[in-house]
Amino acid sequence: MGLILHEIIASPPVRAVKLCLTELGLEAEYKTCNLLAREQFSDEYLKLNPQHTVPTLEDGDLIVWDSHAINAYLVSAYGKNDALYPKDPKVRALVDQRLHFDSGVLFSALRNIGLKIFFKNEKEIPEEDKLRAREALDFAEKFLQGRKFITGDTYNIADFSIYTTASALVALVPGLEKYPNLAKYF
Repeated sequence: MGLILHEIIASPPVRAVKLCLTELGLEAEYKTCNLLAREQFSDEYLKLNPQHTVPTLEDGDLIVWDSHAINAYLVSAYGKNDALYPKDPKVRALVDQRLHFDSGVLFSALRNIGLKIFFKNEKEIPEEDKLRAREALDFAEKFLQGRKFITGDTYNIADFSIYTTASALVALVPGLEKYPNLAKYF
């Protein structure tokens, strides 16, 4: 049995996992989970992932959710080397920090806006949410200062996450001209 990825195509975390799969040359069966139809709350899905989030990866009897954990697992299990998730403790610490930044700050800002637009049908993004998003993008902009990628001169799994999240956030909160490093990064 091969890899199975439960996904929704527009999700930045799903896109991050797909980038990792592609980079590793791996194929997966894709199963769409329709969040708007609340399929993530079905008994079948909750057995896989009690947090009812996407993406969720099945690899035989292993079930992993959270795109950051999935990508770390994929590189560790299937990577030919450690370039995408370096083993050097100092380099890995920086990659891990950026992954935590993505989940705790950048994606949190995006998720907050996305929930209001897609699930609460709000037409306008509140100014406080725009401010939070811009603060998160400011950090990402600083991380790229003097670097080609988010932690240095080579890309890694932190780039997959931050690239997909930041590009979605910029689409919702325009103003990319304020972020020349991000503009080059995209």
